[in-house]
Amino acid sequence: MNELVIMKDKQAVTSSLQVADTFGKEHRNVLANIGGLLKNKHTQHMFVKGTYINSQNGQSYPEYYMNRDGFTLLAMGFTGDKALQFKLQYIDAFNEMEQQVKFQVPSTLPEALRLAADQAEKISVLQPKADYTDKMLANPGLETTSVIAKNYGYSTREFNKLLHGLGIQYKQGKTWLLYAKYQDKGYTHVEPYGYTNSDGIEKVRNTMKWTQKGQEFLYSFLKSKGILPRIEQTA
Repeated sequence: MNELVIMKDKQAVTSSLQVADTFGKEHRNVLANIGGLLKNKHTQHMFVKGTYINSQNGQSYPEYYMNRDGFTLLAMGFTGDKALQFKLQYIDAFNEMEQQVKFQVPSTLPEALRLAADQAEKISVLQPKADYTDKMLANPGLETTSVIAKNYGYSTREFNKLLHGLGIQYKQGKTWLLYAKYQDKGYTHVEPYGYTNSDGIEKVRNTMKWTQKGQEFLYSFLKSKGILPRIEQTA
């Protein structure tokens, strides 16, 4: 199981070649899937390009290393009972490798200093999250999707498509609504609003707004996919 996940640059990762071999897929198809994910700026940090040597011809070919989040996004499209078993094996392998890293004790002074610096960096990273929570999630009122999208660096259309692709919402007519699994949880509120169309005719349309609970759900869900608000994005 450990060979599914390796340590690279002090991070538990797996490779596109290993994923292709484990799930019985063509490596070129896995690379194509990763290429699609790399088009989104919010997922690019999950993948690092590398190379491997083909044992049959001795030539060098491209591959990608990915962390847990990158693997999760990639494997979302792999379906079936057998694929599920492999996903569970990967989860166990990531957990085991990350536990080993967590309990490594530095043996030299430079290692100890590096560990201390890493911990300080982790603490500093938490501060933007607190800022976002305090400033954006503490408001008990309703919030529009367009405002939340702006906080994440998306246009409203891009953000709606993102949430649709992640299985959170679907479009009915001109109104976005939550899928059944997220309904009745108090995440959103649909209310009518009036507007005047291009012909000067007054119309009424429903719009979905996010409650404080819904905004907290979005934050946690998107963070699990490696998507962070701009205030938490590193340069």
